[in-house]
Amino acid sequence: MEDIIVDIQLGLTEGNAQLVKEKTELALSRGIKAELIIKQGLMQPMKIIGQKFRTGEIFIPDVLMSSRAMHASLHVLKPHLTFDYKFSKGTIVIGTVAGDLHDIGKNMVSMILQSEGYKVVDLGIDVPAEGFITAVTKYKPDVLALSALLTTTMAEQHEVMNRLTMEGIRNQVKVIVGGGPITKEFAEAIGADAYASDMFSTIDAVKNLIPES
Repeated sequence: MEDIIVDIQLGLTEGNAQLVKEKTELALSRGIKAELIIKQGLMQPMKIIGQKFRTGEIFIPDVLMSSRAMHASLHVLKPHLTFDYKFSKGTIVIGTVAGDLHDIGKNMVSMILQSEGYKVVDLGIDVPAEGFITAVTKYKPDVLALSALLTTTMAEQHEVMNRLTMEGIRNQVKVIVGGGPITKEFAEAIGADAYASDMFSTIDAVKNLIPES
């Protein structure tokens, strides 16, 4: 493996966004393909970070720093990615439900989904049910991801599910729900297709819902 890829991996693990950005630019200047940088430089260390997060060796602030470093690299890489790579795996619409202004977890999920080769349409925060319905109709995503970080906004996820059914488009999209207060039982109760407890389980859930990816 090229030394420059190792440098990117180390920078990502340490959460050094500036170093990762500079090394990514250097790698491109040396003719290393963007797809290779993503697969080896970004995704390999992120998988290790995910394992460490699950076992309690590292925590959310550590993951956030690494995610920001990954985002810095992706910002440099995007213009160099082939069309097929960016859009071949599927489309994900993601957003935080109405009444909820939290976006750190959602942003991390968006970043890692993009790095995996998915097209991500991020609707932002405080998105009403109508906003999700409009997005599903417009973008025709494979997966709709709903985030809620407050117990008071959990019901909004249920409202979106109800609206999807009322509009006759529930069978057109798979739905993942997640966020601090959300449980697998709640996800099942509102009829979601999957539950994700963190950014890494979201990736697993998306892969399960879009098998061809």
